[in-house]
Amino acid sequence: MLDSLKTVNPVLLAFYATLFTWGVTALGAALVFLFKTINIKILNGMLGFASGVMIAASFWSLLNPAIDMAEAMGVSPVIPAITGFLGGGLFLFLVDRLLPHLHLGLNIDQAEGIKTSWQRSTLLVTAITLHNVPEGLAVGVAFGAIGITGSSATFGAATALAIGIGIQNFPEGAAVSIPLRREGMSRSKSFIYGQASGIVEPIAGVLGALLVLTIQPLLPYALSFAAGAMIYVVIEELIPEAQQHGSSDFSTIGGMAGFAVMMFLDVALG
Repeated sequence: MLDSLKTVNPVLLAFYATLFTWGVTALGAALVFLFKTINIKILNGMLGFASGVMIAASFWSLLNPAIDMAEAMGVSPVIPAITGFLGGGLFLFLVDRLLPHLHLGLNIDQAEGIKTSWQRSTLLVTAITLHNVPEGLAVGVAFGAIGITGSSATFGAATALAIGIGIQNFPEGAAVSIPLRREGMSRSKSFIYGQASGIVEPIAGVLGALLVLTIQPLLPYALSFAAGAMIYVVIEELIPEAQQHGSSDFSTIGGMAGFAVMMFLDVALG
């Protein structure tokens, strides 16, 4: 089965993989049909877990391969690693300042980005959608790298990244749908909003794969860019959200567990 998948077009593989990550977001959002509220300690642990997965993936699945690929191309690995990493952070910084969104647990008057008349529910979904852009991009770049001759990228490593991102998307889906239900939205509408936050991942995944296949020398930069964007999301949003209501021990334990799971997947499959 795996051998047959390796022969599939990398762009199509990226699309399949990000459909999977989107699907796991929908599974998490479906928890709204079982619960109206979620214990804050559990939510903190889930957000911490997502942070740990993204931190581990940023190094094991993105930065480290970018450095290896740059060296194989005869380029100083420092340049693409630092340039791409900071570029990814800068990109998310600019989007964060422009795109209207609202972080979990905050009042609507604390919404960030350009002022808008959007409803609170839309602003909450937009915030989680912003998280998913670098995740989809990372998976797409990882699968696109498989199609480049001479690349050290492997199908196993790209698969490990997709599984890790998918796992951490489960709590993110629940973190959108359940708070919306608590605020009075119907279960079905809360689910629709929750799963919709992951729809951007297949789009970003396909674009990422196409980019590295079209402009192959950009691969180390693209991998580092995705890593920088993911780390920005973790530091700017996930970690503060996981600790803003106290119970920081749960978010810390979740973060450690998420890092360990992603590291295991990457080492075992990569």
